[in-house]
Amino acid sequence: MKIVVFNLGCKVNKYESDSIARALREKGHDVSCELERADLYILNTCAVTNEAERKSRQCVTRCLKLNPDAKVIVTGCASQANASQFENKKSVVFVSGVAGKSQIAEEIERSGTDVCPLPAVYEEMKTPSVERTRAYVKVQDGCDNFCSYCLIPYLRGRSRSRSEESVIAECGELAKDTGEIVLTGIDLSSYGKNTGTDLASLIGRLSDVDCRVRIGSLEQGVIDEKLLDATKSLKKFCPQFHLSLQSGSDAVLKKMNRHYTTAEYLSKVELIRKYYPQANITTDLICGFPTETDENFDETKEFLKTVGFGQVHVFGYSARKGTVAAKYRLLSPETVAKRCEEGQEIATKLHEKYLGSMLGKELEVLFEEEQDGYVAGYSREYVRVYAKGVRQSEIKNVVATRLFRDGVEATVTEE
Repeated sequence: MKIVVFNLGCKVNKYESDSIARALREKGHDVSCELERADLYILNTCAVTNEAERKSRQCVTRCLKLNPDAKVIVTGCASQANASQFENKKSVVFVSGVAGKSQIAEEIERSGTDVCPLPAVYEEMKTPSVERTRAYVKVQDGCDNFCSYCLIPYLRGRSRSRSEESVIAECGELAKDTGEIVLTGIDLSSYGKNTGTDLASLIGRLSDVDCRVRIGSLEQGVIDEKLLDATKSLKKFCPQFHLSLQSGSDAVLKKMNRHYTTAEYLSKVELIRKYYPQANITTDLICGFPTETDENFDETKEFLKTVGFGQVHVFGYSARKGTVAAKYRLLSPETVAKRCEEGQEIATKLHEKYLGSMLGKELEVLFEEEQDGYVAGYSREYVRVYAKGVRQSEIKNVVATRLFRDGVEATVTEE
């Protein structure tokens, strides 16, 4: 059977989708992860924002345009949040939620709705096939933080961690066929909280992994010397730290239930730069949180510049029913849009400044795709690099020569 397993949302979802795809291939099915004509579509949905949930619903229609006679299975966060929004859609034969994704390959003949209770322990899945130069390894699921704007703890459940032995074994297997591994989780910083260990311990035990290792999104509280010392023990650590910020105003952070101040956040950035002076500090920013005043947003803009982020993902606030912040009075759409525009303007300038700081420096780049006469890839710092005279999947040392497109152009250094 021709089956498409299509992912919407985060890297954790991507890992799960790739795992489902491998299980189906092992059963003899012809499986793709791109939207194309198929007999069956399995949609792993997202609900982090209203827009993500809307796109998840729209994806059913997109599938049926490719094959009106196809069947559709829906799983993931959007169906966990509200299964009924998919139940009555044409050709949707089975709806499940977050739990039990490891069994989807066994359930492609099922029908109806079965949104199981969220698991209390980590649910193991089959190691995904390596289909690209970068592999994601899920090590944790769920979240205990309950930020006032976020629905994810209600959809993913409480934090639960994968065993270190399981992670180490999978990383060792994947390292044979990929140039880079990215550790990911819903709340990666809480790894080990329910198993008596922590993220630093896990990273330290990956010291024998013979490929690049990158860490996914982190909370500032996990950054300490123990963690950074552990990263130094890796053979090929990638010094990019995605530290979730959301706001640069202490008043807004408190209303968001973020459990830190801007001063505490900045101290962690400074500690990272003590270990890795060229580290790329990246983050997320929510503009237009309901309690955010003009003064609060001015504080945020200044804090972005103070930190000097290498990249900022800018989002407008999205009210999610069931969260604490959903009870607050919304700012006008015009105000949210204006703040997003201002935030993005600063983000663009900071990105260009960081890229400029890399000019003339030697970077190690994992090249991944051909693009208009160049081969493009990412440095360990997650700088987008374009070069000629290299091949896909190669890792080469280059020198950045000029700003180019969304990154830098570079020349290969002599070996």
